[in-house]
Amino acid sequence: MSQLLATLLLLFSINSTLALRICSFNVRSFGETKMDNQKVMDVIVKVIKRCDIILVMEIKDSSNMICPRLMEKLNGNSRGTTYNYVISSRLGRKTYKEQYAFLYKEKLVSVKRSYLYHDYQAGDADVFSREPFVVWFQSPHTAVKDFVIVPLHTTPETSVKEIDELADVYMDVRRHWKAENFIFMGDFNAGCNYVSKKAWNNIRLRTDPKFIWLIGDQEDTTVRMSTNCAYDRIVLRGQDIISSVVPKSNGTFDFQKAYKLTEEEALEVSDHFPVEFKLQSPKVSTNSRKSVFSRKKSKARRRRS
Repeated sequence: MSQLLATLLLLFSINSTLALRICSFNVRSFGETKMDNQKVMDVIVKVIKRCDIILVMEIKDSSNMICPRLMEKLNGNSRGTTYNYVISSRLGRKTYKEQYAFLYKEKLVSVKRSYLYHDYQAGDADVFSREPFVVWFQSPHTAVKDFVIVPLHTTPETSVKEIDELADVYMDVRRHWKAENFIFMGDFNAGCNYVSKKAWNNIRLRTDPKFIWLIGDQEDTTVRMSTNCAYDRIVLRGQDIISSVVPKSNGTFDFQKAYKLTEEEALEVSDHFPVEFKLQSPKVSTNSRKSVFSRKKSKARRRRS
């Protein structure tokens, strides 16, 4: 019995390492000043290295050097695990611009395709302050072999309309690609005064039951003790990806507590905590169960003989 328990624990450990952690992080005002702050960057690098794919938002970088410098920090002393990235153009109205970037472990995932959503629907144009930069990932390490991630950083005052518009983005991606599994994530500003209880009735991503919300309304994704808001969200669409979520893996990552920072130190990193979840490989789990059952049958045969 003890041998069987040890085998199960070993298999659980192997399966845990194969789970794909997907994260979303608004690194407030991520520009050269923050990049030059060694203490802050140490925390940001630690947060990124926890994740197999991470969406980084609020990159403010007219020189396009943030991601290359991040790659140096992530891959400089690498022993086999290297990161790569894909980044949007600078997005925003007038002079204020931001970029979305996805950083990912090359040995686990790769980019299949990407495109910037064109927000020019007749009678409903320019809803997004920063149009979603849609990326189609593929991975041999999960039951979901490919999935689309749609990022969004809303303007707080228009968050209801922008979140609702993600339903149109979903339809647009379906027209572009034969994709079935979707992840919508980012800083939706989907809480407190920006999205009232009544407003949820006007958000198709919430009223359509096929969209599954992994970060609930009661979560606090903010760093400040004085706030308690579920601004950052993750929403799934597609039966395969929904059924592949590791139970209880969805939530926020409190880097302040994890790295023993004061509130002031944490706020130098960001005023948002990352949100995340894991995708598991049911095939691996199935094979693991089969191997355990095979051993039990072998022992039974030996006893009978």
